[in-house]
Amino acid sequence: MTNEWMKDESLKDIDAYKLEFLQALVFESSNLKKEQLLPFFMAVAKRGQEKNVTFSDAEMEAIINVLKKHATPEEIGKMEKILAMRAKSR
Repeated sequence: MTNEWMKDESLKDIDAYKLEFLQALVFESSNLKKEQLLPFFMAVAKRGQEKNVTFSDAEMEAIINVLKKHATPEEIGKMEKILAMRAKSR
């Protein structure tokens, strides 16, 4: 996935630093196995806290919708697994 998704009009109100943070996350996680995802996302959450990167529910929804528009079916499947793990941890 390239960074074209970041130029989507529906993301114009989201800070560019947040989008760059997510783009790095997407590339870093692209080759991880399922059992590696949870530790990876725990580390990402910690890194986000350290850098004060937080997303509102509206920002998350907009980002997910845009990512899905630009993703392959395999990438969408990974996103859905991640979202399911996130929902379970709440």
